[in-house]
Amino acid sequence: MLGSTHGTLTTDSRRARVIACGEQRPGPAVHGRTADTDEQDVSGRPLYADVPDLDRFFRPGSVAVIGASDTEGRPNTGITRQLLDWAERVGARVHPVHPTRPSVFGIPCTASVADLPEEIDLAVLLVADPLPVIEELTEAKVRFAVVFASGFAETGEEGAAAQVRLAAAVRRSGLRLLGPNTNLNAFERFRDDLEGPAIALITQSGHQGRPVFAAQELGIRLSHWAPTGNEADLETADFISYFAERPEVGAIACYVEGLKDGRAFLLAADRAARREVPVVAVKVGRTEAGARTAASHTGKLTGADDVIDAALRQYGVIRVDGLDELQDTAALLARARAPRADGVVVYSISGGTGAHVADLASGLGLKLPVLSEARQAELHQWIPQYLSVANPVDNGGHPVGDWRGRKIIDAILADPAVGVLICPVTGPFPPLSDRLVRDLVDAAEASDKLVCVVWGSPVGTEPAYREVLLGSSRVATFRTVGNCLGAVRAYLDHHRFVRSYHSPFDEAPRTPSPSYRKALALMRPGQQLSEHAAKQLLRAYGIRVPREQLVTSAAAAVRAAGLVGYPVVMKASGAQIAHKTELGLVKVGLTSASQVRDAYRELTDIARYEGVALDGILVCQMVERGVEMVAGVTHDALFGPTVTVGLGGVLVEVLHDTAVRVPPFGEEQARDMLAELRGRPLLDGVRGRPPADLEALVEVILRVQRMALELGDHLAELDINPLMVLPEGQGAVALDALAVCR
Repeated sequence: MLGSTHGTLTTDSRRARVIACGEQRPGPAVHGRTADTDEQDVSGRPLYADVPDLDRFFRPGSVAVIGASDTEGRPNTGITRQLLDWAERVGARVHPVHPTRPSVFGIPCTASVADLPEEIDLAVLLVADPLPVIEELTEAKVRFAVVFASGFAETGEEGAAAQVRLAAAVRRSGLRLLGPNTNLNAFERFRDDLEGPAIALITQSGHQGRPVFAAQELGIRLSHWAPTGNEADLETADFISYFAERPEVGAIACYVEGLKDGRAFLLAADRAARREVPVVAVKVGRTEAGARTAASHTGKLTGADDVIDAALRQYGVIRVDGLDELQDTAALLARARAPRADGVVVYSISGGTGAHVADLASGLGLKLPVLSEARQAELHQWIPQYLSVANPVDNGGHPVGDWRGRKIIDAILADPAVGVLICPVTGPFPPLSDRLVRDLVDAAEASDKLVCVVWGSPVGTEPAYREVLLGSSRVATFRTVGNCLGAVRAYLDHHRFVRSYHSPFDEAPRTPSPSYRKALALMRPGQQLSEHAAKQLLRAYGIRVPREQLVTSAAAAVRAAGLVGYPVVMKASGAQIAHKTELGLVKVGLTSASQVRDAYRELTDIARYEGVALDGILVCQMVERGVEMVAGVTHDALFGPTVTVGLGGVLVEVLHDTAVRVPPFGEEQARDMLAELRGRPLLDGVRGRPPADLEALVEVILRVQRMALELGDHLAELDINPLMVLPEGQGAVALDALAVCR
């Protein structure tokens, strides 16, 4: 764990300079929601995150405890006592409120909210039904309120309805509310003797934040804890936006069961990315069981996990699965300097340990550069020639016990390809291990590169660990190899991400394109469009489709085939036809007028037999050479319109090889989508096939995204399959399309 009170470890970003120079980030100046701008995108949604002014929530001048008690054995008494202790630490005046008590813990009690002697920054409601009190708080112009009571959305329909009424009352009141179904985590005792950038913690389940809170005992500073509960008002996104503006916050750690508002979350993540503040999150809901339990706990919508996973990556949110990973990854990201290089070196006293860790690191995608011949020759001055020092570096054990140990570490860190040194210590072996960790700490203090140590002892009471490693502000100490490697990968990924990050919201369209009005005229609310109409929709947005004509007679079909050019494909076109091939409503490779006439009769006969209504028969250009892809739009309950691309044709149903993004996004994200596909090599050309036209495919993805942004309120689903990507320089053609209107 990166250490405690022995100095401040910052990043090499502007955010670090803010901390180092004492400069304050620009922040909200008035109470309530503020934003950099009130700009909206083409669909009328905000483009920038609101930042609530939460200073008076975390550091109030005055606190009212409504329902305060000092009767031993009552739950409210314990809560009141903790609030009094907390208020004393933050310098707040406390006003107990109770209709029948003259005093609580010796403090005069106010009978009602209306009788409070001063303006209140924060009201804590220890009542079963908070709704009537909200109106009283409104009259008293209270800024913030906390509701601990449960029995709301987490309990089912009746509780959800009660939460809706509570949220509506809060919106009318103008105050900001934390909860309901929250707890006392915001009022914990934080250590104030720790230095360096801090972790700010957000949890929807208080118990799940305990490991991160306990990291203070390992020397990691914690600045805030926001237990959001059911999020009737204040939500995870609000706290991310606020913490991203705090100069003392080095990383934000989140335990998220469900998101209240997907768009608000992405705007908050965008704000953190702009500020280069890493966000690390455990997001529950990977499995059906997890999603079901989360809903019963906080009454939240967990969302489709593949969409959530993609959205988190899109905005640089680092997703981890375990609370131990959350603690270790957030701690490293909060305190480590930006890397000087992406190379990782594994240094050990055991060849077996080094090989094992190097294998695991490579499997996670970490770059382990082979050290130069000159560097290896230098290392062999102190390490026997028969040991490998290419990377991993095996010192054989003995050199760590004398002056050679420090020389080896310094030489490794001096290599320009090395940004991170990882030293696994599988178990204590004094005095060599004591000398080893001391050399690692001293070398880290003298270097601007990251040094990580995995202390593998199951005991954890050794002085080398408790005093030397945890006492260092420069060495990142872990207890497991897995957590170390995962945190290092997140660290390198985060800094690569922020170096190239450009907010997609800056480039999001503000006004409709000329295509919008053409497309809108084609929409049929609540209906599925025919293939012909769906392709007209694509044409409106500049997406290429085959030459084709819609005909209603065999003679017209023959004339159309002559104009389109043989060979042709003939397909039934109708608003309710979803799977033409399965019904036999597609004929391919037709090369003569007689085949076209026969196909027309057969298609119309099948449609009549199947009871399928037609608007005609499509006579289409036949396009054969290319890679079949799929692209489309679906509507996600959390994020709204999403864009998908993947391998098309029958492969989409067999392999499910797709990538998804939430608009808006730019060209780089479109390329990243393709890079995520397992079938990506097909686009580069395999078995003698020419490379596909990647530029045309990226252009189609961006045009589909424009459709999603502009038609999101009108388009429930768009499926272009197959999208034939032709050889390089020849473009891409949408061979079939399905569109469903909302």
